[in-house]
Amino acid sequence: MKYLLLIYTSEAEDAKRSPEQQEANMGEYFGYTQALQESGSMVGGEALQPIATATSVRVRDGQTITSDGPFAETKEQLGGYYMVDVDNLDEAIKWAAKIPGARDGTIEVRPIWEFEGP
Repeated sequence: MKYLLLIYTSEAEDAKRSPEQQEANMGEYFGYTQALQESGSMVGGEALQPIATATSVRVRDGQTITSDGPFAETKEQLGGYYMVDVDNLDEAIKWAAKIPGARDGTIEVRPIWEFEGP
């Protein structure tokens, strides 16, 4: 079953890290990604640019409305994700707990709908 592991952290707190701390954190992510790939469970994953680069899109009364930034103010922002293909939720949770951002942020584990084509 496929799951999306959504990584929520505080950009404000991340910005307080020294360059050495940031480099060490990235090293942890590279190690995690390599372990996930070697397990055969990784389907994909990417880091996202800062929330200030986001554009929110809404359609109201047939009009497309765009605004800079996120839809809502939050303490934590979506910073990246991994998509995994594992046997069950317990296995997805085990992988989520190993994500470096889980120590000071939140990892949301969400099952993916898998629709059958025509």
